[in-house]
Amino acid sequence: MKQILTITRKELRGYFGSPMALIFIGTFLAVTLFSFFWINAFFGRDIADVRPLFRSMPILLIFLVAALTMRQWSEEQRSGTLEILLTLPVSTTQLVLGKFLAVLALVAIALALTIFLPITVSFLGNLDWGPVAGGYLAALLLAGAYTAMGLFVSSRTDNQIVALISTLLLGGVFYLVGASAFTGFFSNDVADILRALGSGSRFESIERGVVDIRDLLYYLSLTGIFLTFNVWSLKAKSWSQGERTRPQRYAVTLTSGLLIANLILVNVWTYPLRGLRLDMTQDHEYTLSPATRKLLSGLQEPLTIRGYFSEKTHPLLAPLVPQIVDMLDEYRVASGGKVHLEIVDPTKDPEKEAEANQVYGIRPTPFQVSGRYEASVINSYFDILILYGDQSKVLDFNDLIEVTPRHDGSPDVHLRNLEYDLTSAIKKTVYGFQNMDSILASLPEPVNLTVYITPNTLPDDLKDVPDTINKVLQDIAGSSNGKFTFTTVDPTSADSPIKPKELYDTYGIQPIPISLFSNQSYYLYMVLGSGQSAQVIYPSGDMSEASIKSALISALKRLAPGFLQVVGLWTPPSTPTQNALGQMQQPFSTWKTIAKYLQQEYEVQQVDLSTGYVPPNVDVLVVVAPQNLGDKELYAIDQYLMRGGSVIVAAGNYAIMPDPYSGNIAALPVSGGVQPLLASYGITVTQAMVLDPQNEPFPIPVTRNVNGFQMQEITTVNYPFFVDVEPDGMAHGNPIVANIPAVTLNWVSPIQVDQQKNAAREVTVLLHSTDKSWLQSDANIQPDFDKYPDQGFGVQGTPQSYNLAVAVQGSFESYFKDRPSPFEADQQVQNDQNQNQPQAPQAVAGTIKSSPETARLVVIGSGEFLDDMVFQLSSALSQDRYINSLKFMQNAVSWSVEDTDLLNIRARGTTSRLLKPMDESQQSFWEILNYVLALLSLIVLGFVWSYKQRNERPMQLEDPEKFK
Repeated sequence: MKQILTITRKELRGYFGSPMALIFIGTFLAVTLFSFFWINAFFGRDIADVRPLFRSMPILLIFLVAALTMRQWSEEQRSGTLEILLTLPVSTTQLVLGKFLAVLALVAIALALTIFLPITVSFLGNLDWGPVAGGYLAALLLAGAYTAMGLFVSSRTDNQIVALISTLLLGGVFYLVGASAFTGFFSNDVADILRALGSGSRFESIERGVVDIRDLLYYLSLTGIFLTFNVWSLKAKSWSQGERTRPQRYAVTLTSGLLIANLILVNVWTYPLRGLRLDMTQDHEYTLSPATRKLLSGLQEPLTIRGYFSEKTHPLLAPLVPQIVDMLDEYRVASGGKVHLEIVDPTKDPEKEAEANQVYGIRPTPFQVSGRYEASVINSYFDILILYGDQSKVLDFNDLIEVTPRHDGSPDVHLRNLEYDLTSAIKKTVYGFQNMDSILASLPEPVNLTVYITPNTLPDDLKDVPDTINKVLQDIAGSSNGKFTFTTVDPTSADSPIKPKELYDTYGIQPIPISLFSNQSYYLYMVLGSGQSAQVIYPSGDMSEASIKSALISALKRLAPGFLQVVGLWTPPSTPTQNALGQMQQPFSTWKTIAKYLQQEYEVQQVDLSTGYVPPNVDVLVVVAPQNLGDKELYAIDQYLMRGGSVIVAAGNYAIMPDPYSGNIAALPVSGGVQPLLASYGITVTQAMVLDPQNEPFPIPVTRNVNGFQMQEITTVNYPFFVDVEPDGMAHGNPIVANIPAVTLNWVSPIQVDQQKNAAREVTVLLHSTDKSWLQSDANIQPDFDKYPDQGFGVQGTPQSYNLAVAVQGSFESYFKDRPSPFEADQQVQNDQNQNQPQAPQAVAGTIKSSPETARLVVIGSGEFLDDMVFQLSSALSQDRYINSLKFMQNAVSWSVEDTDLLNIRARGTTSRLLKPMDESQQSFWEILNYVLALLSLIVLGFVWSYKQRNERPMQLEDPEKFK
């Protein structure tokens, strides 16, 4: 080892004995900083990470290492000192390792001088140091592989320029072979092999903070292979071609070949091993959470996960397939044999493809692929099927991936939150599972399904539906032991037991027109009857076996106990509006989207609060935009909370309605809301609206004249009533705001918390506005940009931050504690009206006056932020921005029902990584500071090495004592 280090020091002296080392390192730092701040647009990304630093590292290192290694052996050969080196009392292997360590040390110095970048980012935001450590480790390993290549190439020529170009070409080949631009020309299987060979594709895993044993072995093996080539190349220079040296030549060649073969075989052997890795990220984003492991360990039935991935797919999706397969394999291993994993290519298996299409409704997705000279469409599968008992769930590419634009406009395609998507789908499938026999057995009496269908008038694309329905129903009826029967009726036939008018009067069923202007129509409905109740099952989806069976099972589960937790949802009734001419219009406000979104994980049940109680099967009560409520409705909410239930109230003080005369929208004060009820709990929703300069813009259609043609386009204006709450306005670490980059609350009222009443409760302010927001007490929501050109509204009062959403947990006192319940009041009124008539006594349930400590209450100062109309406005600017509001409500429901498993998975990797707000001058300051620090580092490095050289005796190659 002493001889190796001596050679290393000698080579470093050679580098720093001239300005060459400082020039190389300085050039590397300049290019790295320019790439970080300009090419990868660090400040434009607004994310506190150093991925831009390492994203270009595989390419930059090729040039740096090629420049450093080009003279190592070629200069020795050109100057004639190679023979002297080979005759010194040191082995060829030690010579190679000494030069290798010298170059690697110089690269390590260059990488170390970039440490100012992550330090700067840590000042500007919450930096995760795990990926930083992984990135530097990957850079050193990659530099080691490139260095071994450069030394080998340099040993084969005495021309430095030839060595430089050859090293660039060799390193470029290893990088390009795994790049998506190259692998996209091949099938998935071949592309996987190429990515396994590529130096850049291997770099990505360690770069994101996951140290995989396979990647470590790859870089170490690549380094070992080319160092072996280097040793063999040097030894070959001293061989003669006579018979006497043939055994020596064969022995060295055979030894080198066996060593290289073993290194290759180690990589082949470890390639299928997917679990040997270390997750260095702060939140362990790439490791299965305890919640997922708990769910898998509790499986009672075998769970099948089947991945449908086409061999030929979109080039941007192809690199994601190995990541998904690796994660699915971790699910299989963690389940202890309860998960059966299948990865299939339906295009190669007609039976699997037919099953996927007909039974599960899985069909290929057309992807457009653009080449240099042409564009084509690839029909590809990118789906995951979850099977558990009679339940199934399909995740397609829209459920799995997320597409964000890069600074250059190109799409960045990555997995959204794979573990959450998989675990939530498995949970819904497992919890929604009931054996069909047990569902039917739990029903109080047999059920009958009547299929109302007109097979002769069905559209061509629905001609096979009657056979599909008949097959599904026969399978269920055959195993029901008489608890399930079905009949098929053509209501248009002469012998039909029920006519179309009776169908409409009884069930509201009307014929479905074939097209908008067609006079032809058809019937395709199913009515499930049990006793006196009946449910209409409307046609939906692709009418495959899976969708028909799913609709039928959902209807049956409404008559039988289910496993999914139930969300009781109350929304205002949809009331048609009138225009200026008195004509009836569609309801302005609806709340269908929130109900549909919650149904992804829970069973959603519309509740009628006018009965005075909440059904006992409801696990959490969600009240959206409460208005026109009476005492019975308030009593139902209050007593549900008193029973230890969880209540979520999205309650603003203003309702948004259209003005039939002006055509604009207007804010009307809400009457009959829940404000008195909340005030008794110490939560006051103030009669005002919050305006904030940090807001989501309001889209406005604008018509402009272009060469005589009227063109309509969407423009935006600042609208302070659309308060945009970003992570700095959220409760840090609270699971309700986990995985949410921002929440927009529209026409929101501020919330005040009575500290005295809530002293014994746990109160969390979930959302608050910025300290530049203000209040407006009048209902004018129309901006005046002539008077206020910036915001459209004048600032009233002193700007400050306002609470917009709170969560409270603890014991509450009933609103009806000291007042009669509405049932008692009704009883008293009835008794007063019938004083002279004897009345049978009626049982009146007593009022619960206080709740247990487990009661939970979430109050949001806006109900309009969940309005479908608001979602349509938001989607006009961004297709998925409004989903943040839905995620916020979904998290609130999960917290309310103590569904901590999914909350924990959602919260993983959701620590805010946004940069602190900065203007352009501050950004320029930090950028210039890094350039100055890099320059100072080079100057200090030069002074330190010069001082060290002056105080050391130069070592001569002719001094053999240094090698003994």
